[in-house]
Amino acid sequence: MREDHGPAPPGRGRLKRAFDVGMSIAALLLLAPLLAVVGLGVLLAMGRPVLFMQERIGLGGRPFRLFKFRTMRSGGPGGLLITGTGDSRVTRLGRFLRGTKLDELPQLVNVLKGDMSIVGPRPEVARYVALYSQAQRQVLSVRPGLTDPATVLFRDEESLLGAVPEPQREDYYVREIVPRKLAINLDYLAHAGFWYDLRLIGRTMIALVDRRRS
Repeated sequence: MREDHGPAPPGRGRLKRAFDVGMSIAALLLLAPLLAVVGLGVLLAMGRPVLFMQERIGLGGRPFRLFKFRTMRSGGPGGLLITGTGDSRVTRLGRFLRGTKLDELPQLVNVLKGDMSIVGPRPEVARYVALYSQAQRQVLSVRPGLTDPATVLFRDEESLLGAVPEPQREDYYVREIVPRKLAINLDYLAHAGFWYDLRLIGRTMIALVDRRRS
């Protein structure tokens, strides 16, 4: 599944990687107490494992293991790879972590390792990447990120999916949501750059604050 997309697009080279390393180290140090509290909360509420690890597709089509705090009950049926509001697999603490995006914080380790970037198209599982057209696969030409324009616009994605009956949920995700998110991120790639990324980080923070207020 690996692909060679040639030289990195403008604004995606050494400066971006240096920014990612600096930001991830600073964030991990600053947020270490919060990470410890959340990890302990998951351990006490749900037991082991504290982290959820899932294979995603990254730069050049290479798979990597993405980290999150666990938000679902372990040992139950696998179910869908996507989650909608009201999913019975998600615990009460898990709903809080998902709503605040605290479950995503361990991905700072993915950024430090070089699997991900602070800003870039969100990584998908192989099942859905296999459905990408050749043009859509251009999102694999850069490292996937913690946030992207589609993340901001689809910040209520779980609510959208929760409104769809479970038997039709995956089909709706593949037909309606994935193509729209890919189109948004392909447009992002055309305008990507250091200052664009900084503005997008700001938009993400504002979106998170607005979501908590609502």
